[in-house]
Amino acid sequence: MRIDIITCLPRLLDSFFAHSILQRAQQGGYVEVVVHDLRDYTADKHRRVDDYAFGGGAGMVMQIEPIAQCIRSLQEERTYDEVIYMTPDGERLNQQTTNTLSLRQNLIILCGHYKGVDERVRELFVTKEISIGDYVLSGGELAACVLSDAIIRLLPGVLNDETSALTDSFQDNLLAPPVYTRPAEFEGHRVPDILLSGHEAKIDEWRHEQALERTRVRRPDLLDL
Repeated sequence: MRIDIITCLPRLLDSFFAHSILQRAQQGGYVEVVVHDLRDYTADKHRRVDDYAFGGGAGMVMQIEPIAQCIRSLQEERTYDEVIYMTPDGERLNQQTTNTLSLRQNLIILCGHYKGVDERVRELFVTKEISIGDYVLSGGELAACVLSDAIIRLLPGVLNDETSALTDSFQDNLLAPPVYTRPAEFEGHRVPDILLSGHEAKIDEWRHEQALERTRVRRPDLLDL
C-alpha cells in the first residue's frame, strides 16, 4: 500500500511515522508513506497556499491551485483508489471504514487547515471525506495520522500476531473484553480464575460475555447496529 499525505505543515508528521509499528511497517515494505509539502506546488513567491474568503468572514481558506497541482501530479504517476479529505463535517471514522480502506492499494489524504479548503477542491478531486470526531483541530494532520495508523495496523504482516487486529474493539461491533497479565494477584486483586484454567472454549465464552456486557454498559448504541 502507498499513502500520500498532502499538508502545508509536513514537519508535524515526521515523528509520528518514525516510531513503533508504523516505522516497522514501512521498513518491512508493507506500506509506503509519502508526505508532500503543499507549498512546493504554489506559484506564489512567498509560498502562500491560503487567501481571504470571498464574501468576508474570519479565517483564511486553502487555495485550489496548489492542491490541484499536487493531486494531479500524483495521479499522473499512479491510479489512486481514494482521495480523502480530513474534515470535521465528513463521515465519522469507524472500524468498518478502516477495514475497507486497508484493502485499497493507493490513497491520497488531504489535510485541511485554516477554515478549510476551497469548496471546488471537494467537488473536483475529493472522493471521500472523513472526520475523526465531533470537534475541530487546528489542522487535519493529526486526523491524517489517526486514519493512517488505523489502516496500516490492519495490513497483513504489520502486527506480529495477525489475529490481534481481528479481536480489537469494534471489529464485531463489540468493545474488547478486559485483559490481564502477570502477576496473577496484585494487592489482593486476582485475575479471574477462568483465564488461568487453560480451557480455551470456556475462556472464549467468558471473553464474549464480558465484551457484550462492557458494550451494553458503555456503548449500547453499538448493539443496535
